[in-house]
Amino acid sequence: MEICPKCGLPKAACVCEAIVKEKQKITIKTEKRTFGKKVTVISGLKDIDVKQLAKTLKQKFACGGTVKNDTIELQGNHAKEVKAELVKQGFSEELIDVID
Repeated sequence: MEICPKCGLPKAACVCEAIVKEKQKITIKTEKRTFGKKVTVISGLKDIDVKQLAKTLKQKFACGGTVKNDTIELQGNHAKEVKAELVKQGFSEELIDVID
């Protein structure tokens, strides 16, 4: 049986990731890049698997994107939809700021 190094509970009963998700202060903003292309930037993600989250968001919104320094960049303007998806994933709605 594997034990979580952070909380000391068995991996099956570990709640570390859920607690971390609820305390994240996330900022979602839209930036304009070269040739007028819009990019949705999600920042403030710590202590979670950012690459897996980026993969899930890219599949959900059928767009390209990348991960740079714990920041997710999605091609296109998906700010409102990303907030709704993050809430579904278990992040706290009150701690997610959308900047237009």
